[in-house]
Amino acid sequence: MFTPTYARITERLSAEGSDVWAVHDRALEMQRNGEDVILLSVGDPDFRTPEPIIDNAVSHLRVGRTHYSPSLGEIKLRRAVADLETQTSPYPCSADEVAVFPGATSAIYAVLSCLLNPGDEIVVPEPMYVGYTPIFRGLDLQLRTVPLDVQNGFALDVEALKSTLTERTRVLFINTPGNPTGAIIPAADIRELANYCRERNIWLVCDEVYSMFCYEGKHVSARASAESLDNIVMIDGLSKSHAMSGWRIGWVVAPPTLVQRLGEYSGATLFGSPQFIQDASAFALENDQQYVREMRDEYLRRRDYVLDKLRKVQNIRCSRPHAGMFIMADVSATGLDGKQFAEQLLTEQGVSVIPGDAFGPSAANFVRMGLAQNHSVLKRACKRIKQFCAAY
Repeated sequence: MFTPTYARITERLSAEGSDVWAVHDRALEMQRNGEDVILLSVGDPDFRTPEPIIDNAVSHLRVGRTHYSPSLGEIKLRRAVADLETQTSPYPCSADEVAVFPGATSAIYAVLSCLLNPGDEIVVPEPMYVGYTPIFRGLDLQLRTVPLDVQNGFALDVEALKSTLTERTRVLFINTPGNPTGAIIPAADIRELANYCRERNIWLVCDEVYSMFCYEGKHVSARASAESLDNIVMIDGLSKSHAMSGWRIGWVVAPPTLVQRLGEYSGATLFGSPQFIQDASAFALENDQQYVREMRDEYLRRRDYVLDKLRKVQNIRCSRPHAGMFIMADVSATGLDGKQFAEQLLTEQGVSVIPGDAFGPSAANFVRMGLAQNHSVLKRACKRIKQFCAAY
């Protein structure tokens, strides 16, 4: 009789906190059963991909751009990314420093696979994006976290972060603008960290997928901040900024020696991204100013509206995000922690949010609320949250 056995990686992946998406999954089930549920628990933009991008993809489909793509990506898209980096940093960027992947998550997994061996140490500030955890576990990495300053808008304490790095640390992984916090790491702090890491032979990897959605303050990339690019790796994509989450396009900007290895990794695991999607993505980067600005401005209006409404609720305190599409709310004054608040808010008012402990222990008393809903939906959600909090 055959007895199936599986690789240990499957156990590590399935070990991801089973409660992370429990509230969201229950909300979806309630929706399927016809209940009136408002989803503030997802980071999928509610905007349609702009029509010019769709038209461009269709036109490339019609002319036969449906074949295998180079493992590093189509040269036109790589050049478009390189041009963007050249425009936004003091250093020229070439296509040899760019690798394209089917989404930023895939890019992160590939980068860490090429930089780290099982058991190597990675240091990450937290609260951190919930999607990082299964990647770290899947690669069997040793994770060390550094709490952000919760009372100061989730600011990064550079000295605390530096003191956490050890002789075993191979990668410092940062996220700016941050998910879930919406905090922007100042250029001077990134520069200091980049120099400190370089002196200790540590890679600085920076996830910048919310770079185009900054409200107060300006996003300055790791590439633009660093004095040397030897140890700098940047990851970005189009999912949020261009409402292209389902298109699955992300990229890495890194030293050419790493890009070469990323190409070999991609060739063995992914074998490239679809040609017509890369063609449309290059078009999106070259013709995006108006619609990216329109989406950013709408998220800003939503952010300000929700902050204004919830500011009047005494036992909930919202952090003001400087970027991104989420608001972190401290709910400890209700007498509930983030998990209890999220579960009971869904049960009693039909609003789903993500418990803060999904992002790290420092956010256990928080919930994350998404802004990927239109004004009328957010209005109803705020009213329900206010009614819920009034009972506590």
